[in-house]
Amino acid sequence: MEAARVELVRRIRRPLSAPQRIAVVSVKGGVGKTTVAALLGLVFAELRGDRVVALDANPDAGTLSERLTGPGGYTVRDLFEDIPNLRSVAEITRYTRPAGRLHVLGSEQEPAMGEAFSAGEYLEVCELLARFYNVIITDSGTGMVHSAMEATLATADSLVVVGSPTVDGANRASKTLAFLAAGEYRELAEQAIVVLCGDRHSADVDQTRIRAHFASRSRAVIDIPPDPHLATGGRIELSKCQRATRDACFLVAAFLADGFA
Repeated sequence: MEAARVELVRRIRRPLSAPQRIAVVSVKGGVGKTTVAALLGLVFAELRGDRVVALDANPDAGTLSERLTGPGGYTVRDLFEDIPNLRSVAEITRYTRPAGRLHVLGSEQEPAMGEAFSAGEYLEVCELLARFYNVIITDSGTGMVHSAMEATLATADSLVVVGSPTVDGANRASKTLAFLAAGEYRELAEQAIVVLCGDRHSADVDQTRIRAHFASRSRAVIDIPPDPHLATGGRIELSKCQRATRDACFLVAAFLADGFA
């Protein structure tokens, strides 16, 4: 078991030749998308020696920053408005908040302002972050046709589709993949990692069938088991998660890092 964990860490630490943008998506809220984005950010930041940032691009007052660092603080809107003056990581960190070694950039908490965040503005923010960060994880909204979501998908190097082992959770995740595969993001969808969060589950659902369904449509399917620490909906700390949860997160991160080359 320890040898397997060492191998996962080796994969996660794969060297980069260019910044990597990871999009975490779901067309259904409440299935664990933000939780997965937060956990991935923490794993990459803890195990890699380069810079990692988690960006909340949810237009509906996203909770990524709150789940990682607590309420309050600057937002992506504040950073965007100051882009012409930002020329170093030190200047950018005025707008991010630390969660261990992870830098976190929160979303706009005023819904009207969040909806106004356009594809062009998102692209400018991503271009800035890619100059100073090696891994950029975007926690997207649930609207697949929102302009910021279109920009997220257009710039993504890797995709994580989040669902749950329930009828509605699996159905929405499947529709997400189908929507992407039917359009210009077919290759991105085929190489996606599907993550099924076990905090929501049903004994009446054939878990094996759900996993087989996604395995035929993506690069890998990984379960994150129920975890008391995550179930509270409060601040996420990797060290407080159960060992099985951390191992599952390491596996997701390792599969993503396999594609870094």
